[in-house]
Amino acid sequence: MSNFQLDSRLTADTFLVGSFELCEVRLMDDIRWPWLVLVPKVANLAEIHDASSSQQEKIAFETALVAEALKKHTNCEKINSAAIGNIVRQLHIHVIARNEGDANWPGPVWGFGERQPYDGGTKEKLIIELQRALASSADFTF
Repeated sequence: MSNFQLDSRLTADTFLVGSFELCEVRLMDDIRWPWLVLVPKVANLAEIHDASSSQQEKIAFETALVAEALKKHTNCEKINSAAIGNIVRQLHIHVIARNEGDANWPGPVWGFGERQPYDGGTKEKLIIELQRALASSADFTF
């Protein structure tokens, strides 16, 4: 995990929620969807299959913990998880709460409309709520 540096685009588009042993958990700055991003704290990691076996297991485990917490917190109908990386090559896993009738249901969230940033109070409240939801998870710190 030494030499890990978060891609500047992820820094610009997300807010830190907390961290697991392997992955940072970040909130995407788009109020249209409750949208978290996990970023493994491993230098130069672009693909899940490039990670070691133990890292792959950790990524899957931590992603599942985030998905479960986000589903419980939002009471959403569906969780979408994806590691696309066409623009930002650094491995990051999107975990997005979706509901029928949301901003682009049933289409994907990527490339739809204009991003709607959080205002400070709404963002801070959501981050605190998400930290509480994840606090019971193994190794989560904030």
